[in-house]
Amino acid sequence: MRVKNVVLIVCVVLLAAVPLWIRGDAEFGGADGQAEEIITQAQPDYEPWFTPFWEPPSGEVEGLLFALQAALGAGFIGYFLGLRKGKTAKEAPERSAKPSSPAGRSS
Repeated sequence: MRVKNVVLIVCVVLLAAVPLWIRGDAEFGGADGQAEEIITQAQPDYEPWFTPFWEPPSGEVEGLLFALQAALGAGFIGYFLGLRKGKTAKEAPERSAKPSSPAGRSS
């Protein structure tokens, strides 16, 4: 089990590092910027429906908020998956302890 975890961690690190190593000079922009560029090319007079009520002061703060949102979402999902697994594990011994047919009972 430990070897499997180490192999998975190495694979994740490689998945993150190899693209940066191969294309170190590339710009890794987000989908928002690409979508804005395509919309501007397709319809130059396009007006957005609304404007954000608050914009982060810098790209670093925006990245921090995005990472915080992802961490909270992962924690939320992990909590409920763990809760469900715990309930299932708790119910498994109870199910196996109960006899399927009552003993000493005649029909």
